[in-house]
Amino acid sequence: MQDGSSGAHADIARVNILGVHVSAITPQSATSVLQAWIRNRTLSYVCVTGVHGVMESFRDLELRDIHNKAGLVTPDGMPLVWMSHRLGFPHVRRVYGPDLMRDMTALSAEHGYRNFYYGGTDGTPERLRDVLTRRHPGLQVVGTLSPPFRLLTRAEDDTIVQQINTASPDIVWVGLSTPKQEQWMAEHRSRLHAPVLIGVGAAFDFLSEQKPQAPPWMQRSGLEWLFRMALEPRRLGLRYLRNNPTFIYEATRQIASKSRYAGQSNSEAIPPRR
Repeated sequence: MQDGSSGAHADIARVNILGVHVSAITPQSATSVLQAWIRNRTLSYVCVTGVHGVMESFRDLELRDIHNKAGLVTPDGMPLVWMSHRLGFPHVRRVYGPDLMRDMTALSAEHGYRNFYYGGTDGTPERLRDVLTRRHPGLQVVGTLSPPFRLLTRAEDDTIVQQINTASPDIVWVGLSTPKQEQWMAEHRSRLHAPVLIGVGAAFDFLSEQKPQAPPWMQRSGLEWLFRMALEPRRLGLRYLRNNPTFIYEATRQIASKSRYAGQSNSEAIPPRR
């Protein structure tokens, strides 16, 4: 197996958005990359990132580094797509976590890729398995696991790693929310044999039909956050009220000083503000 966790597909252009190197991709190119990883047994991970992930990384150097070492950082939200266009990458399209999971699930059923669902509340990964195998006859789901909402002991963690490796998946879907899922993927990348790890957060809830998704027009308009906040104001209200205005401010500063950011190589990160 090739270890591509820090340099997989380095030829894919990246858009430097507030220090996070977002892959300049489309849904089609994203699935092509993931299939190549499976085919070549390239070990890597995917951060599916919107404004929340960018702002958490803006404040946390370690999380920023985790993103920038990922094989792919997909533009999960429309603000990242719009920023990519403004920064010279007009071909970029949204690669939304639930849609990426739908696309790869269909390809898994077609090509025999083996899937493992890790994360979510008790019963969620099993419900997800039942919904997706019903929709995609032939889909192989080789394992499901919902970890406890606490720090695991070393023995518990070793058992989980062994369980996943024994199941021999091609794709491990991680639904722990940001930043937990990104940290988990980075910490476990070298211990897991599956070539593809993908952190998809709320996609577990959406695709298992436990929570509704925003209407397509709200998704296209960049208003999905408003829909989700209306459904879960106590959990998500503070996140959006904290992150969205700050992102707009910092993104405006970046666009205003476009020459400072455009053309930076993938290895260059924007230094944190002091």
